[in-house]
Amino acid sequence: MYWYEEEVRQLENRQRGNKADPGIIFYGSSSIRMWDSLKSDFPDRRVTNFGFGGSTLAACVWFFDRIFTEFNPQAFVFYAGDNDLGDGRHPEEVFIFFQQLMAATTSKFGNIPCFFVSLKPSLSRWHQADQFRYANNLIESEIIKLQNNWNFIDVFSKMLNKSGNPEPSLFQGDGLHLTASGYQLWKEIITQKLNNSLPIY
Repeated sequence: MYWYEEEVRQLENRQRGNKADPGIIFYGSSSIRMWDSLKSDFPDRRVTNFGFGGSTLAACVWFFDRIFTEFNPQAFVFYAGDNDLGDGRHPEEVFIFFQQLMAATTSKFGNIPCFFVSLKPSLSRWHQADQFRYANNLIESEIIKLQNNWNFIDVFSKMLNKSGNPEPSLFQGDGLHLTASGYQLWKEIITQKLNNSLPIY
């Protein structure tokens, strides 16, 4: 995990002033870190970006206690896991890391509303689509079974075109990271889920 060290340190320093009231924490890999329009996409809510580039779900669990020392968020939105599969890990390992993440959030934040954004399809990793679907299914099934404070947000199916393939306009030239259109879609999907659990009065 040492290769994340510099960025995690920067994240600790940058977010120090948000400890009192981070609002909704968005945590995860570069799909979160590169969401430059995050605050303007959720104008009615206070949101804080804790993404760090290239991170795996395993790394997010590893650094969790170090990053979140004194925070009291309203909710927690998480995205990571596709880098784990891209690095050769198995869906079952991603599922185990998710279970560890659930335990970490409960220990640190209690039973606040938590949201797992499904692993997204991507052009560059479409050859692994079955593994992505299986990992998503394992995690969604666990959330349904437990009926606790976690919610599953499906972006996978919403990012496919009529042919059943990833919609190219949602991805940058690398076929992996999201375009502005991709984030616009995520905003719409996540906003609906947040509003169902956290009404704005």
